[in-house]
Amino acid sequence: MNDHVYKVVELVGSSETSIEDAIQTAIKRASQTLRNLRWFEVLQTRGHVENGEVRHYQVLLKAGFTLDEGS
Repeated sequence: MNDHVYKVVELVGSSETSIEDAIQTAIKRASQTLRNLRWFEVLQTRGHVENGEVRHYQVLLKAGFTLDEGS
């Protein structure tokens, strides 16, 4: 088994649809600029209420990615 070193970043995803969609949004966007994403952890879940209805879901994530091998 290879030993891995991970870099950890925090991301906030939002969605009008669901918590799951907010997670997917954050991970999809992060994967456009970060290579080797390996895991995520949901730290906080919150939302925006308007006129007594949930309008947005928001999640704070930690995401880990492996660092590229040195040359």
